[in-house]
Formats: sequence, C-alpha cells, structure tokens
Amino acid sequence: MYYLLVAILLNVVISSLFKLFPKYSIDTFQAVVVNYLVCVITGCVFIGQIPLTVDTVHASWFTWSLVMGAMFIIIFTLLVLCIKVDGITTATIANKLSLVIPVLFSVILYKEVLGPFRIAGILLAIPAIYFTTRVREANNKPQNLVLPVLVFLGGGLLDTAIKYVQTYHLSTDAIQAQYAIFCFAAAGGIGILIMILMLLLKKNKIHGRSIIAGIIVGIPNYFSIYYIIRMLNSNFLQSSAAIPVFNISIVVVSSLTAIIVFREQVNRLRIIGLCLSVLAILLIAFGDR
Repeated sequence: MYYLLVAILLNVVISSLFKLFPKYSIDTFQAVVVNYLVCVITGCVFIGQIPLTVDTVHASWFTWSLVMGAMFIIIFTLLVLCIKVDGITTATIANKLSLVIPVLFSVILYKEVLGPFRIAGILLAIPAIYFTTRVREANNKPQNLVLPVLVFLGGGLLDTAIKYVQTYHLSTDAIQAQYAIFCFAAAGGIGILIMILMLLLKKNKIHGRSIIAGIIVGIPNYFSIYYIIRMLNSNFLQSSAAIPVFNISIVVVSSLTAIIVFREQVNRLRIIGLCLSVLAILLIAFGDR
C-alpha cells in the first residue's frame, strides 16, 4: 500500500510540474532529456555507486532496460505530438485507457483471474477516465486516430513490459534500483542524440530555464519508476488490479489537484467522472476479495 501511495503522489507532482511548463516558456523536450540525466545521477546517489560493471551488462534485465528507455522517449514524443495535433484531452484519455492492455496480458501471461467485480471496475474505468479528463479544448482541429492509437498502444505496452521485467528479472531491491537507472540512461542517451541533431540543424537552442526544470522533475521521476516496480513486486494487488488502480488514482488525484491548485473548471461531467473513478478503484482493488 505504501509503495502505491508514494508512486501515485510522485506522478501527480510530476504532472503538476509539467502543467507549469507553458507558463514559464519551458522547452518540454529539453527539460525531459535533462530530467533523464538527473534520474541517472539520483539513482546512483540513492544506491551509493555507479552500477556499470561487467556483471551488470551481462544481466538478464540489461537489454530490457535499453528497450524500455527507448520506449520512454518514443512514447513521450508521441504524447507531445498527440497533444499538439489532437489536444491534451484526447492524449490523456488515450494514455490512461491503455490500462486495458496490461490487464489483458496479466490474464494471458500470469493466469490471473478476473472476477465479476474487477471486470465491472475496469469497464467502469473507461467512462470514468473520459468524463474526468473531458474539459473543453481550444483546439478545433479535425480528429486523427493515428496518434491517439499509438499513444494507447505505447502506454499499454510500456506498463506490460514493466510488469514482465519485474516478474522475471528484478528479484531484489538492489536490482530494481539499478534497472531504473539504466532505463533512464538509455532514454537520456537517445534524447541527447536528438538534441544534438536539432542543434546542428538549428531547429532549437539550449534554454537555461529548461535545464532547471529538468533538474526539478528528475529527482521525483526516478523514484516514481522505482516505486512502481516496488509496488508490483510487493504483491499488494495482482497486476490486473494494481496497474488499473494506479492509473485511475493518478487521474483522480491529478484532477483534484488541477481543480484546487490550478483552478481548472469543474462541471457536472467531471464530478460524475471523479465519482465513477473512485467506484472503479474500489471494485478493481477490493470487489473480488
């Protein structure tokens, strides 16, 4: 329970920081790349060493860390493009509804059983997330399904991969901490290459405020991934329940934060969505016990 609560809190902090980026004209991509590098430094400080050894490179999880690091930055890029083309509402809904994918894989790969209450909760999560995140857009562009579908698939496959690696390769706390470091190192390395290319093509330039923003985001971001892995490893809930509860809880707490702190509008649909979200969490987490 502790790991779940901390992971939710850290993700809400990160999403709240991202909400401030436009206000301070922060280059989101630069901030994210710097954030990955700060995550690596944070992880090394946390475990008290730089974990690059021959044994580490030959570990069963090492290749997975590189793959997942690449997924981090690819999915982030898709999410940013989706926000620009289709609006933040469509992007958020596509990203959060991806919880359906790891649930299906949990049933197939780990033979987890979905009882009637858990199935009802997952089905209820779809309108809950839709209503909670459905706020009026300034974007009146025609909708294109390609990017939302890619965000949906990418987010779902990333959650599925995290659970798979945690189940079969991350047996100890030390390995879990090391794994997170290498995921961020891979993402940061790819991001640096992209930034260098953009600088050479004179498509962008370095902004000091973006670097500062990346440093601020980086510390909670490392621990967000670390505690997600710890949460899945704790067996507090089956993965078919843990991942949906985690995603829906982020939507609920982020929405409440946006309403209270950022004074976002509250309408009838949003209130209904929040109520449905709480009910979905209760059904998924505790309905079949």
